[in-house]
Amino acid sequence: MTFQPVITPILLVLLFAPLVYLVARALITAKAPRQRGLWATRALLVVLCFVMLLRPGLTGSATQTVTTNTDIYLVVDTTASIVAEDWGDGEQRIDGIREDVAELVTQYAGARFSLITFASNAEVRLPLTTDSSAVMSSLAVLRPETTSVSRGSDIGAAANSLQRVLTTAAGTNTDRSRMVFYFGDGEQTSDREPDSFAESAELVDGGAVFGYGTTAGGPMKITSGYATDSPSDEYIEYEGEVALSVIDEANLQKIADDLGVNLEVREAGAKATFPPAPTSSMTLSNSETAGGVFDLSWILAIAVSAIIAWELLRATMLTTQLRGLKATARAEQRAADEGSHS
Repeated sequence: MTFQPVITPILLVLLFAPLVYLVARALITAKAPRQRGLWATRALLVVLCFVMLLRPGLTGSATQTVTTNTDIYLVVDTTASIVAEDWGDGEQRIDGIREDVAELVTQYAGARFSLITFASNAEVRLPLTTDSSAVMSSLAVLRPETTSVSRGSDIGAAANSLQRVLTTAAGTNTDRSRMVFYFGDGEQTSDREPDSFAESAELVDGGAVFGYGTTAGGPMKITSGYATDSPSDEYIEYEGEVALSVIDEANLQKIADDLGVNLEVREAGAKATFPPAPTSSMTLSNSETAGGVFDLSWILAIAVSAIIAWELLRATMLTTQLRGLKATARAEQRAADEGSHS
């Protein structure tokens, strides 16, 4: 048996103490059996309300939960090409990334997640956290770099930042494994040679490179970089024509090889393949804390409702009887008045 009080038990006692005193006093001083029965029912009502607000419940058996002792780093492309409209039925590539990340966070229960984004430069948007909702919230407001200040896509912009955070994690959390998931289209438009991810390979225990886009390419709308701005209806142009962004599988394969993971080119509607977590543990958790409590307060609520309904019915009957007595008294008074006048 467990209790999950609606409010602090001490406050409950202070609130109910005056009621208990009044009902107990009325029960003791009642002389007629009918009155004692009435106040006994009301005393029961007070007790039931008190216990109901304590929210009693029954716990089940302990349950087993698999948790992942892994730190997962999400490296997400936020260059202008990530809003190219060739995902599914004309949707943006970033929509596909959001769908895959939503599935990913459910696959690795208990893992810690970090979000790193990159355009011309890399930025750690979210440090390691077990709050998967924070990851999804960060992705929901994520916007590509401002088109007007873009200096071209650099697919290796996050290489140094990733190596730095992986090195720190390896030194401080030796009991946890590390996975890296790279999300991008592989399109390199910057003039510089992209940095290699090979230096991070020895620090990575698993992961994948997910590629987005098509060889036919997709148009990209002009972006301001601010989540609060309305999306533009104008598309990026190159030499007087609408520019198209195409996936570069060769570059993506190079990143996958550098990290020592597999490449998967994603398609809308297809399930992503997530490798098993390198380390996981089986933990026992009591169902009281795991949401396995059978709440009994609803049973008490039914009893309380029944007593209140009976009290209302009794009050209605007494009111009806009182009105009948008053009507009879008025009729008798009128008859008496008429008799005296005659």
